[in-house]
Amino acid sequence: MSSVNPLARNLVKQLTPYASARLSMSGGSVWLNANENALAPEYQLSGSYNRYPDCQPPALIQAYAAYAGVKPEQVLVSRGADEGIELLIRSFCEPQSQNQQGDSVLICPPTYGMYAISAESNQVRRTIIPLTAELTLDTEAIFAAPTPKLVFICSPNNPTGDLIPRQQIIDVLEFYKDKALVVVDEAYIEFAPEATVLSLLDSYPNLVVLRTLSKAFALAGLRCGFTLAAPDIINALKKMIAPYPLAAPVAEIATQALSSEGQARMRQSVNTINQLRDAFIQFAKSQPAVLKVYPSNANYVLLQVKDAAACVAALVNEGILIRNQSSQIGLSQVVRVSIGNPDEMALVQDALARYFQQQNASNNTANTNSQLLSAGAN
Repeated sequence: MSSVNPLARNLVKQLTPYASARLSMSGGSVWLNANENALAPEYQLSGSYNRYPDCQPPALIQAYAAYAGVKPEQVLVSRGADEGIELLIRSFCEPQSQNQQGDSVLICPPTYGMYAISAESNQVRRTIIPLTAELTLDTEAIFAAPTPKLVFICSPNNPTGDLIPRQQIIDVLEFYKDKALVVVDEAYIEFAPEATVLSLLDSYPNLVVLRTLSKAFALAGLRCGFTLAAPDIINALKKMIAPYPLAAPVAEIATQALSSEGQARMRQSVNTINQLRDAFIQFAKSQPAVLKVYPSNANYVLLQVKDAAACVAALVNEGILIRNQSSQIGLSQVVRVSIGNPDEMALVQDALARYFQQQNASNNTANTNSQLLSAGAN
């Protein structure tokens, strides 16, 4: 990374930024490293854009409220769900200072990295309680930890693809009633809609749900996300959000995407992706060199291999980008493969099959040489 201006805050100089897929990898012709939806629809723009847009465009708020089955006053739209994470931390967490310890957020890795990055950049402490070996919440450890201001739960979880059991989320909501907000990140919920916790909103005023149009709706380039919560939480976030967070063309396309026709296209896309994902899981399970295939309820699959870096590099050489997730707490030698279109999935399966075949051949050669050396020594 380029040097940082010496006038920058010490925190900025020391901060390791989030390594987004576009920032950390470039090139290639098949992009399966960012959990995007390759089945992209097309939208038309109309009108002029000489006026500032609404901070919270009424038509878009109404459309998402109707889609999610909540009241408009329970909806905030922002520049992706990432801005929702940032707003929650800035609005509800007191930062550390020389005289005060400040608030903390609780995070359960392996999970989405922006929770920790946003907390660190806002000088908010992080309490780390890893998921269990079964990829569920360690509620005993969570409840024994110092009380945070925010608890982040990703379900379906990125990068593992697992669903956090609904009863565990309810248990956390109950434990932190009147003490902390429980933020459930449902960025991938359209791939497992039965698992949403939105029906709990009216029963638990400390529940916050994050959503996005980046994944199932195939609008990652639009940067449009939603925070769903009690009106008093939404009102707090509105005090902190930028005056014009969404460009007018973004609001226009997002509203089109939430039309009945747009929702039908999304569901058809999700059905196709889920079928491609399940087929890829079966392929991966058939490869002896794949040590573990994680079950997935999203548009990506996590694989444990012998050498994650070598696997990623081999595919890069063929113009295919996948992501190494081995730096995550609780994960070792794993790669994440986003589900692309049928042609892309055929290419990645062929490339992986060749790589694993070459790996097996190298292992067999090494074993044979070892046996010969051993025999010679005897």
